[in-house]
Amino acid sequence: MAHKTIIEDDIDILVAGAGLGGTGAAYEARYWGQNKKIVIAEKANIDRSGAVAQGLYAINCYMGTRWGENKPEDHVRYARNDLMGMVREDLAFDMARHVDSAVHKFEEWGLPLMKDPKNGQYMREGKWQIMIHGESYKPIVAEAAKKSADKVFNRICVTHILMDDAKENRAAGAVGFNVRTGNYHVFKSKTVIVGAGGASNIFKPRSVGEGAGRVWYAPWSSGSAYGLLIDAGAKMTQMENRIVLARFKDGYGPVGAYFLHLKTYTQNGEGEEYESKWYENTKEMVGDYIDHQPTPTCLRNHAFISEVNAGRGPIHMVTMEAFQDPHLEEVGWENFLGMTVGQAVLWAATDVDPKYENPELTTSEPYVMGSHATGCGAWCSGPEDLSPEEYFWGYNRMTTVEGLFGAGDAVGGTPHAFSSGSFTEGRLAAKAACEYIDDGKAEGIKVSDKQIADRKAEIFKPMETYRVGRNEITAGDVNPNYINPRQALDRLQKLMDEYCGGFGVSYMTNENLLNMGLKKLKKLEEDLEKIAAEDIHELLRAWEIKHRHRTSESVFQHTLFRKETRWPGYYYRGDALKLDDENWHVLTVSHRDRATGEYTMEKAPCYHLIDKEEQ
Repeated sequence: MAHKTIIEDDIDILVAGAGLGGTGAAYEARYWGQNKKIVIAEKANIDRSGAVAQGLYAINCYMGTRWGENKPEDHVRYARNDLMGMVREDLAFDMARHVDSAVHKFEEWGLPLMKDPKNGQYMREGKWQIMIHGESYKPIVAEAAKKSADKVFNRICVTHILMDDAKENRAAGAVGFNVRTGNYHVFKSKTVIVGAGGASNIFKPRSVGEGAGRVWYAPWSSGSAYGLLIDAGAKMTQMENRIVLARFKDGYGPVGAYFLHLKTYTQNGEGEEYESKWYENTKEMVGDYIDHQPTPTCLRNHAFISEVNAGRGPIHMVTMEAFQDPHLEEVGWENFLGMTVGQAVLWAATDVDPKYENPELTTSEPYVMGSHATGCGAWCSGPEDLSPEEYFWGYNRMTTVEGLFGAGDAVGGTPHAFSSGSFTEGRLAAKAACEYIDDGKAEGIKVSDKQIADRKAEIFKPMETYRVGRNEITAGDVNPNYINPRQALDRLQKLMDEYCGGFGVSYMTNENLLNMGLKKLKKLEEDLEKIAAEDIHELLRAWEIKHRHRTSESVFQHTLFRKETRWPGYYYRGDALKLDDENWHVLTVSHRDRATGEYTMEKAPCYHLIDKEEQ
């Protein structure tokens, strides 16, 4: 089957991925680049893509500076505390000082924000969260991006960053394929802003069989934010910092709104409060961090996991009290119907009425995505006015590859950005990308026909592998010549779970396990050369597993490098069970050599720019 090649040339800014980060980038690029050609390539459809696709009932990152609620400095302290010190404070502050204006834009574009009838302020759910009617959050924001871009290409799976043949280590666009037609798309561009998704489904999920798609974070987030950047040679940071969530069991409905808005609380299977029982144990592991307010999320997880392992599960959310109030009961159900329908359906299907029965909670499998409460992602330059020398190389949110920028999940060191912060980061990256072009840094880019042809052959190879080998299927989908994407995913998830600290081993790993896991991951990579795709949809799945694999490799390398347990409750290094500020109060940075695949790991200073005098 011949796949048509479609070349889009003379692009100034290519936005890869149109979630909240990508839409923010397209919107802002038009403001600073009135005459620039701005193109979006999105794997799904921009109107309903990214983590916000189904809707959200809160914007989790809003300062409220105009009302004197919070300052950007407060947000940096909060993120730093939750991440046990490990934050790029220049990036976090930069996002926080601009995020309110993004939220005001959303309101201007028609997003209904709930307001306090007494004072007209946005209704708070917590210190950082504001309540919205958010079912149509994404279509509203997508509209602004569509108006800003010259072209939007939906249904394009971006597989690789194009590299400049004229200058080492400079980006020159991207390639991918249309997941419906199979056309090969080449985007030649002066700059690329990666706003692709982080990684769900790299660890074995708790949900199995038909429920396998019911994971907490967007199941279509296949690690492309990292796979694209790592393969392009960008340095990564904090890839060990995966997140584990406390969620309602099996439906993975979020718990934050219940804790904050309905004032619910948790108890063990015996109906007892349990967190205080683990105070001494946690203090021994992490020292004074356990006394910080609010308690870092990972440490609350640690108490949860420890209590279950001690045989006193399951953990319940006490909803019976709050749900006696008809208004709160309505809010509780509405919260899920507008955001996580699956949880409401599951309760109905299993006859759980939170008014008469306290539902179970669970801890999720780990996720790796830098825009939520996690610090993983690319090692990016910060802004000129804030960043120390080691954090600055000319253009805000530019990776260590010239002309290649990140936003949202792609940027490391900016946890607690969420939807509004990702959009803001897209704006910051786009402004910097325009400067980069205006400064003449993108002159003379060359993309050889050979590079384009080689990538095409590589992208469609799984279909050729299937075509050649399909006659030797022995039974079902078993074939001695290849593996298919589902088999590869099952293998990756089992490997990550057992060797890299998934839920199946209570998040425990050690140096021996990590080294064994890396060895098995190498074997899987060899087998991925023989992955087969029966059709275009399977080709999409094949490239998603390749991006997930590359992300997983980075997670392994970082977890092996950080010889301490920095975040008990997210993962445990059984051979280094204590937090070690003396040796590891640093950010981890990796570089994978494009030619050899070898990793170089280094420690980067973790500067505390806010409250310097207190450090």
